Amino acid sequence: MNEKIKEKLNNLPNKPGTYQMLDKKDRIIYVGKAKNLKKRISSYFVGAHDDKTTRLITNIEDFSFVITKTEKEAFLLELSQIKKYMPKYNIQLTDNKTYPYIEVTDDEHPIIRVTRNVNKNKRNVFGPYPNASYANEVVRLLDSIFPFRKCSKFPKKVCLYYHINQCLGPCEYEVDKKTYQTLIKKVRSFLSGNTKTFIDKFKLKMQDHSEKLEFEKAKEYKDLITAIEKTTEKQQVIFADNKNRDIINFVSYDNYISINILFMRQGRVLFSKSKIFAYYGSKEEILLTYLAQFYEQQPLPDEILLPKGYDYELYPEVFENIIFIPKRGKKTKLLDIAYENAKDHLNNNLSAYLNKENKTIYALNELEKLLGLQTIKRIDAFDNSNISGQNLVSAMVVFVNGLPDKNEYRKYRIKTVDTNDDYHIMKEVIYRRYFAVLRDDLEKPDLIIVDGGLAQQRAAKSVVDELNLNISVIGLKKNNRHKTEAIITDSGKEIKLDKHSNLYSLLYKIQEEVHRFAISYQRNIASKQIYASILDTIPKVGKVTKNKLLKKYKNLENIKNAPREELKSMQIQEAAIDNIYLALSNYNFNKKDDIK
Repeated sequence: MNEKIKEKLNNLPNKPGTYQMLDKKDRIIYVGKAKNLKKRISSYFVGAHDDKTTRLITNIEDFSFVITKTEKEAFLLELSQIKKYMPKYNIQLTDNKTYPYIEVTDDEHPIIRVTRNVNKNKRNVFGPYPNASYANEVVRLLDSIFPFRKCSKFPKKVCLYYHINQCLGPCEYEVDKKTYQTLIKKVRSFLSGNTKTFIDKFKLKMQDHSEKLEFEKAKEYKDLITAIEKTTEKQQVIFADNKNRDIINFVSYDNYISINILFMRQGRVLFSKSKIFAYYGSKEEILLTYLAQFYEQQPLPDEILLPKGYDYELYPEVFENIIFIPKRGKKTKLLDIAYENAKDHLNNNLSAYLNKENKTIYALNELEKLLGLQTIKRIDAFDNSNISGQNLVSAMVVFVNGLPDKNEYRKYRIKTVDTNDDYHIMKEVIYRRYFAVLRDDLEKPDLIIVDGGLAQQRAAKSVVDELNLNISVIGLKKNNRHKTEAIITDSGKEIKLDKHSNLYSLLYKIQEEVHRFAISYQRNIASKQIYASILDTIPKVGKVTKNKLLKKYKNLENIKNAPREELKSMQIQEAAIDNIYLALSNYNFNKKDDIK
């Protein structure tokens, strides 16, 4: 403990607030909250600690704090600071992924769709669902049963869906609000598990078509009945009150915790989700922080059930009156199930989590020592791509605390170079990126990685120096078998990598991710050009039709396989549809281009 910290500890107040642990560069590496700042901060610098806390303490050079009126204010401030600074030892507990929901939109003529954008103001939202695939499957089922609008934009005339009774045809015919309100009530009832009425009705129709020897139509209703039964077979009714509940329990081992959430909607358990992460402090604090972050992205249920035996003093203040700690009955049995789920997840996945931790935080520590850098939190990585020297592009991916931050990824079409010249392509892209960083005051990385050897590293470094940016730049050199083998440092020194090390795993992951992202962008550009040029040669297919097709189907194979009625519903002429099918009938969809 240095003298600065000793002096500041003596002057700490016995009040609630947040504290920020700082490293040698005065960067925030950990944020915490306390009911009593003096007791909490002092506890870091006295007594013995576990290995994880010891690693944190060895990186602390200073600390700061903010006094708040209440512990709740301290907690809310802590959350905002974690979100803003993303400290190294406060890696986000949630992964910013939201669950898919099914929504009946609040339009004049609503549609049914899958959405992840859910807030308190939205009505007629159902879920969550475990994944988008399952949610899309349910939407397809609902669309076949309930005649809501299917088109994103109104056509001039009714389409196929109207003629098969899957749309009310609001593009041509008036539909009143009460009709939609009735349909929405039926959707709500259906998704609550009241499907017997629908199944009985479809069984009668199936039987009727079968008796009339209309076997194809009978099979459609049979498939519909099967889909309904499949959707609801696992959803056992536990409570008849139709409330939405999240049942939460956890298991801890050493400094790792496994949390399980059972999602109950309308009295039925839909699915469960488990999460493992490392933590500092008490289990109650880390659980509260996790739930607060989680419910920033998900709508709150009617009830949150938590296991008895813990100190939940602050929970009701954060979540108001929806926290319940049952002591007996069905709810305790659900908590037991959540406990067993959390326990099984910890037993089966802790080793994988530890391996991931080794390949992120510990690998970053290794890279810091190797390059002589005090802190590496953000890494920007670049790679160039082209097809046979044409369509030159580059891409940037960003890793924060060893994990990809896809919101920060960027794509670049090369403007000043028209040949496959990696050196000058890299100079252009690095200049464009970091001129924008300086101009717009964007976050600077602690390290820049370029995919390539000494030439690419020198190109990037020269631009960074010209812009007077104090950022280390390294290259990742590959061997003759195109495998990563060495780091090219700022000084041009080559450092061989141990292929069995955590550092190698992290660098290889970054290199593969930026390579994948660059190639994906390249292929997207190339395919659009190829598809557009082929469509240009088809008679009766004009610019408007071509853009419609590419926007909806993305590639030629999807266009070729599109049903005729679907193309007609897009207001494409019969003659143009015939020409499209004829032109694409012999096209080879397996051709591959030489992409770097």
